[in-house]
Amino acid sequence: MNNEFIMQMRPLFGEEEKKAICEYMDEDGFITEFKRTEKFEQMIAEYTGAKHCVVVNNGTISLTLAAMAAGIKSDDEVIVPNYTMIATPNSVKMFGAVPVFVDVEPDTLCLDIEKVKSAITEKTKAIILVSANGRYPKPGINAFEKLASDNNLALIEDAAQSLGSYYPDGRHIGKAGVIGSFSFSAPKIISTGQGGALITDNDEIAYKLRRLKDFGRSGGGNDIHDSIGFNFKFTELQACIGIEQMKKLQLRVERKKEILSRYQHHLTGVDEVNFFDQDLECTTPWFIDVLVENRDALQLFLKESGIGTRVMYPPINEQEAYRVSGEHPVSQSIGQKGLWLPSAVQLTDEQIDYVCGKIKEFYEVSN
Repeated sequence: MNNEFIMQMRPLFGEEEKKAICEYMDEDGFITEFKRTEKFEQMIAEYTGAKHCVVVNNGTISLTLAAMAAGIKSDDEVIVPNYTMIATPNSVKMFGAVPVFVDVEPDTLCLDIEKVKSAITEKTKAIILVSANGRYPKPGINAFEKLASDNNLALIEDAAQSLGSYYPDGRHIGKAGVIGSFSFSAPKIISTGQGGALITDNDEIAYKLRRLKDFGRSGGGNDIHDSIGFNFKFTELQACIGIEQMKKLQLRVERKKEILSRYQHHLTGVDEVNFFDQDLECTTPWFIDVLVENRDALQLFLKESGIGTRVMYPPINEQEAYRVSGEHPVSQSIGQKGLWLPSAVQLTDEQIDYVCGKIKEFYEVSN
């Protein structure tokens, strides 16, 4: 091993992205979204099997627009997992809806359906199902579809971490809900720096989304507005990068699965490290997530060994931004023991072996 610090995550851009941007700039384009953005949307739609794709400026706004297009209004309750990136509840809090926190399954970190059932009230209008690290809930997606249908709720899929992941029935994650949302922020499997995408097969929803992101006007480049909308448009420079990133997606999907398999192989038998239930036949891990004992000391040891890690999301209800009472033992446990190991797609086998060796060394010494 050389002395290069192994980051927990970093994006991967190459000459192809640089060339695409330079070629676009030579065309003297307006940079705001246009033909390249349309091509990027088409590539995502084709990859996921969706009828429509709408890209926006980030993955938080994509969830906000998804909820608005699904008819969620101020004071409506929206069920969200207590383990997720805080963007999930913030996205509906932004326009006055009320996020209701529900605990997650210990094996998948997806919403616990029985606890969702208990949280439904007369004010509940939607469920945001987060496919944590590309995983799907144990009862299966059909159980959530039925629950939403039986209670007249919108099922929105926060698939920010799930591009390249599928349900066992063959549908891409994000296709089961009325709308599926993806993120292209720096750590994701493909990145445009910032960015989000919404997929749907519903023509009316797609119509609403396109107007919500572009001032509510009837078409680009005019000032005729048939509804209220905002400005959450994409850019052609991001699209140039996104197009090249999409061309590399399938290779990254395969490599991400190889990375997790190698970690699991080398850390088998290390009782202090526990992996979650990842179906590698159908789903693609975004990060390598584990529960570990003596997390703080392990993090420090790995950092001193040139290895970066990151603490997993703490329980949202306990964060100062929300401070909502409730007992959520699974998400509380993640807040105490959850750790993301180095997960970049460009990790070499040698680096993974080094990380695993250092983890073993730590627990051998500490025991």
